[in-house]
Amino acid sequence: MRKSFYLLIVLSLSACNLQQESKPKPNEKLTSYVDVFIGTGGHGHTFPGAVLPFGMVQLSPDNEKRGWDWCSGYHISDPIIIGFSHTHLSGTGCGDLQDVLFMPTLKPAINDTAGQGHQYIYRYKSHFDHNNEKAEPGYYSVVLDDSKIKVELTTTLRTGFHKYTFPESDESKIVIDLDSKGGWDKQIKTYIKIVDSVTVEGYEFTNGWAEYQKVFFAAKFSKPFKKFYTSSNGNLFEGKAVDSSKSSKAIVQFSTIGNEVIMVKVGISSASIESALNNLNTENPTWNFDAVRDSASAAWEKVLSKYLVFSNDEIRKKIFYTALYHSSIHPSLYSDVDGSYTGPDGKIHKARNTKNYYTFSLWDTFRALHPLLTLTDDEQVSEFIQAMMLHYREYGLLPVWTLWGNETYCMIGYHSIPVITDAYFKGIKGFDINEAYEAMRKSAMGHGDYDYKYNYKELDQYIKYGFLPLDVMQKLCDKNHWGKYTECASRTLEWAYDDWCIAQVAKALGKEDDYKTFMKRGESYKNIADTTIGFMRPRNSDGTWMKSFDPAYANYDNGFTEANSWQYSWFVPQNIPALITIMGGKDKFIQKLDTLFNIQADMSKIHFSDVSGMIGQYAHGNEPSHHVAYLYDYAGAPWKTQKTVAMVRDSLYKATTDGICGNDDCGQISAWYIFSVLGFYPVNPASGIYEIGTPAFDSISIQTASGKIFMVKARNISAKNIYIQSAIFNGKPFNKVYISHKEIMDGGVLEFEMGDSPNKTWGNNDDV
Repeated sequence: MRKSFYLLIVLSLSACNLQQESKPKPNEKLTSYVDVFIGTGGHGHTFPGAVLPFGMVQLSPDNEKRGWDWCSGYHISDPIIIGFSHTHLSGTGCGDLQDVLFMPTLKPAINDTAGQGHQYIYRYKSHFDHNNEKAEPGYYSVVLDDSKIKVELTTTLRTGFHKYTFPESDESKIVIDLDSKGGWDKQIKTYIKIVDSVTVEGYEFTNGWAEYQKVFFAAKFSKPFKKFYTSSNGNLFEGKAVDSSKSSKAIVQFSTIGNEVIMVKVGISSASIESALNNLNTENPTWNFDAVRDSASAAWEKVLSKYLVFSNDEIRKKIFYTALYHSSIHPSLYSDVDGSYTGPDGKIHKARNTKNYYTFSLWDTFRALHPLLTLTDDEQVSEFIQAMMLHYREYGLLPVWTLWGNETYCMIGYHSIPVITDAYFKGIKGFDINEAYEAMRKSAMGHGDYDYKYNYKELDQYIKYGFLPLDVMQKLCDKNHWGKYTECASRTLEWAYDDWCIAQVAKALGKEDDYKTFMKRGESYKNIADTTIGFMRPRNSDGTWMKSFDPAYANYDNGFTEANSWQYSWFVPQNIPALITIMGGKDKFIQKLDTLFNIQADMSKIHFSDVSGMIGQYAHGNEPSHHVAYLYDYAGAPWKTQKTVAMVRDSLYKATTDGICGNDDCGQISAWYIFSVLGFYPVNPASGIYEIGTPAFDSISIQTASGKIFMVKARNISAKNIYIQSAIFNGKPFNKVYISHKEIMDGGVLEFEMGDSPNKTWGNNDDV
């Protein structure tokens, strides 16, 4: 498949007279451009360990420290490793998982007789040097300084594969630790059993961001251990196979010669130990570590090779392919090889005819990551939507922010809806649109006093008033002891967008009454638009505006989610022309956008860690700002979109550990970059329309979901030549500031002529 794609690309390039030096290198591996350490510094919250695309297992090192910048379990600043656990989150702003930790060591096994707590848990920790740490997609390795043990890790979809190279010692040990947890997790119940001299099994049930998470495991060792210990309440028992719910650690011991390799294969499951063992035996039946590593690399190569970049800019290629890597980690597989998984009722379910997935960070990813996947992988998109429907059948509502079999109800909106809407209108199959519409409509209706938690409690009030009133939300927060999480204005804006999406599907299905209802609700943004000041503003149930309002102030009591009004007032993707009218017309709209990017931000007024990547009041490190640079297109100033997108793209993404300006949020920050390098972006992510920005490479080819090749070329491109002078699409003049999904799927070549000064006649008269 890869060879045939390269052949088609080369033929296409020959036909387009592309420069010789831009052709792909023979046998070039695109995985070599991925730097998995990008985002492990700063506030990126990514991890460097081994994972397959959308796999269940994320096998990665965990550091000793705990805190916000360790949400993934790892931060490049930390010199200590406590072990290697099998589940991790990539780029999130909350911490969880880090389940079933393994750690090789030469340290003696001792009791926690002094009640040292975490000091005891972490006593097998080791220093390490980043110079002795290597990683690539599907593989990670490090040398532990305290013991000189070399650790190598790789994975299948549902199993972790450990390879430890020990020095000569009679004290070589491998610790299996269920006490060490990341984020806000706490153990509810743990269990470890020594089955025989090469098999250990168990489980851990925890309560954290995911309220009741079950992880079962089965581990096989390549060499019989000569001695073992199990623990209960901090006490170690030598040679005793403790079969107890209090057992939380096992230590197996070997005698090793110099450079002796001991391998461990670990299957995990949410359903049962038996399913974990079945996953292990099915996916990883041999002891060929290199073969599994090669298979993992090939899986990533397949994903990356859907995009072929032709450019001499090696740094930007590294950023691009790393972003593509990070955008293919979550959502994560949740069902076993036989379809089993634990449902929200605590019972074992089976995903028939599909796979089940969790870790849907939808407030973030509906904006760009899910539309990005529709370019190249209809099948994967269909599987994700089928997983959403499984969730609906079990929970009664579509996913909001799901994590390992749990609905966290984190963030705001019901953003499964634009993902489903987008897929439906793009012709993606595999789900029942009538059932999906039923689920969409139910998620958007009032729920009375039924406990759907914070995300849905106030939906009735939004429906009643046509916006969520500030005073109503304040009373609700006080009643439920939620503090000052008012967020009423941002909830109104995002619900209005989701409602507009429902209206589009209702119309397509002939549900005219629903169409009218949800189109009206889709205009709810008008009810919080204060035209006297040109900002979205919280409003009380009697119609009065929030007093002492400061559009630059960002805190929990300002009416907006992780943002201020400067950043959120632009969120009307369903009707930008109406927003332009609200703000006083195109000229004033452009002036306000200019001010957004140029005004000096007073950071003392911003009280959210997520509000980062600041350019003026624009905050690229958090999602509400992501579409804003493209809004100049709608006001007849596409050259300003070109300038602004290039500024954001080139100043806030770097090929360094702190090269992501905020939490990557399960790939959303990365997905923005991919689109913005391609030269277009989905301002309305359920419209099937992409606004033109500015391309970044000489040429980039996409192997589309339709099987055809779509290519974006940029002639005369350079660091200064960011402005579009003219464009040709399939040999014909192209003067639009947008391109449709259908046009991309039909294939062809979109070619831009670039220059160092704006051409204000290109695209500026187009009716977006």
